[in-house]
Amino acid sequence: MSTDDQLDRVFKALANPVRREICDALKLRPLTTKQLCAAFAELDRCTVMQHLRVLEEAGLVIPLRKGRERFNYLDAMPIQAIHERWIGPHAAGAAAGLSRLKRELEGQGKENHQPA
Repeated sequence: MSTDDQLDRVFKALANPVRREICDALKLRPLTTKQLCAAFAELDRCTVMQHLRVLEEAGLVIPLRKGRERFNYLDAMPIQAIHERWIGPHAAGAAAGLSRLKRELEGQGKENHQPA
């Protein structure tokens, strides 16, 4: 699978608000499927499982079975890949611009406060 195909899966997975909420719930700690179903009581178990499947296919959730329970772990690496490709370069440019602005403003402030 190409990198673009994988990123398409990540964007598709994150396009749904319920799946984003599931990722938010998994940020703090892994949760069992039963715990996720309880947290999303407005959805039936099959719907929660379908959302988890999409998140798994995107590489955002890693399931681990322990006995009869299935623990779901968030894997933020696909989100990091998005950040590195699209957000990071823009953020670096913005930070550099702010740094230049700060230096210029500080330079102007020194000029205004020099004794005559």
